Order: sequence, then C-alpha cells, then structure tokens
Amino acid sequence: MQRADLTQFAWLSVAAALLTIALKAVAYVITGSVGLLSDALESIVNLVAALMALAMLTLAARPPSELHPFGYSKAEYFSSGVEGALILLASVSIVWPAILRLLEPQPLEHVGFGLAVSALASVVNAGVARVLFIANHKYGSITLEADARHLMTDVWTSIGVIAGVGVVAFTGWMRLDPIIALAVAANIIWTGTKLMRRSVLGLLDGALPVEDQEAVKQVLHRYSDQGVQFHALRTRQAGARKFVSIHILVPGQWSVQHGHDLLEEIEEQIRIVIPGGNIFTHLEPVEDPASWHDVALDRTGE
Repeated sequence: MQRADLTQFAWLSVAAALLTIALKAVAYVITGSVGLLSDALESIVNLVAALMALAMLTLAARPPSELHPFGYSKAEYFSSGVEGALILLASVSIVWPAILRLLEPQPLEHVGFGLAVSALASVVNAGVARVLFIANHKYGSITLEADARHLMTDVWTSIGVIAGVGVVAFTGWMRLDPIIALAVAANIIWTGTKLMRRSVLGLLDGALPVEDQEAVKQVLHRYSDQGVQFHALRTRQAGARKFVSIHILVPGQWSVQHGHDLLEEIEEQIRIVIPGGNIFTHLEPVEDPASWHDVALDRTGE
C-alpha cells in the first residue's frame, strides 16, 4: 500500500465519528445526562481530529520536492498536535455544564435505552480503533496511532460514563452524574497533554528507538574484520520516515570504487533492518587524523 492510500483509514475514522456523534447525541437527549453529553462532545473532537488526520495524511504522502527535499512526513505531527489541543478544548466544554449540574442536580430519564445507544457507539469506536492500530503497526503512521489512541480513550470514557449513569439510575444519587463528567474531563486533559507532548518531541527530530540504533550498529560491526570502522552515527525520525547518517572509515589504500561498493552494501544491509530508511554514508580514510575530528554531536563550529 502507498502512503497516499492511508487516507482511507482517515475516512473510516470520519465516518465513525459522524455515527457516534449521532448516537451519543440521541443518548443525551433521551436521558438528559451531562455524563453522556460529555461523551458526545468528545466525539465531536473525534470528528475534527479525523478531518485533520485526513488532511495531514494527504500532505504527508506527497513526494519530496525542491523546497522540501526530505518530504512532508512531519505533517503527521501537526495532526496529532492539533488533536491534542482539541481534546483540551473539549474538556472545557465538559467541565462547565458539569459544574452547573453539580450545583443543581436533575433526575435522569429513560436511562436504559439511552445507555444502550451509547454502548452501540462505543462498539463502533472500539472496532475502528482496532483497525487503525493494525494499520499503524503495519505502516508506522503517528497520525493513525494518535487517532486510534484517542478513540480508545473515548471507548473507556464511555464505559465509565455508562457504568456511572447506571449507578445513578439505581441509587438515585444525582450528583454522581456531573462527578462522572468531571472525571471524563480530567481523563481527556491527560490524553490531550500526552498527544501534544509527543507531537512537539517529533517536531524536534528525536532519534530512532534504541533497538533500531543497535540494529544499525550490528550491521556495521560485521565489517570490522575488513579493517572498517565507523563513527558519527546520527538518526532521526519524521513521521513514518526514518533517517540514518554514518561515517564509514576504511583503509586509505582502498580504491574509490572499492569504498563505494562497500557503502552500497552497508546501506542495503541497513535498509533491511530499518525498512524504508533513508541512509546517508560518508567515506573517510581510517589513518587520517582529520577523519576523527568530526565525531561530536554539534560539528557546526569546526
């Protein structure tokens, strides 16, 4: 599947958000529960986030250009960042009516039917989240992962709301309903904060996971018996794209062709352990002292 084809998963998320908004709105109208209202408002955030994901996946799939030679894959971080911000905004719209209802409790109506409708919406979200998790595992899209995690947060939120509203109906303790809504808001704030943090870290060009770096090193160590060394290993990740740069030091008497052939072989081996990776290698003579002057992380001042 091409990266552009990932938009089909975003369309699935959009459709699920529209359906769950309708179902949860019906559940709120039937019961009058602010807990269910908070659940419905979170689904509106799901819709906006899904539309943002659709736009960013479309942009991220564009091929590299003269202005953006490393591609547009970082656009996915904007999607998850905006989603986190929207989640935080949704929490405000939940807290205010919950406080009002806490001060002036009101009885719930037609609880059984309303909860059944809300439960159906949760089943839809859980199914779509599973599809998105599978797609993320296969294609490595942070946008799909963020959307899936948000949907699962929605599912667990709904389960809590349904259980709480059921207790309200059974015990008659009406203040429990707004208390549940406030708990939902707190959970939403936690989820939104984590998404925004991850997006910011992604935009800061974080290194690849340690296991990926170790896999690259294992490939390089295979050539040590040929007198080959390496240093200045640098890695970064932008959305689904992974970048690796490395300086390869070889005996100075090697021909240019010999060194070039070695780099081609090493790059191919690294692509096996880092599928789809963008590999940059630099050839240096191992005997030259100047070859060892560029091992620092920041070499701009040299």
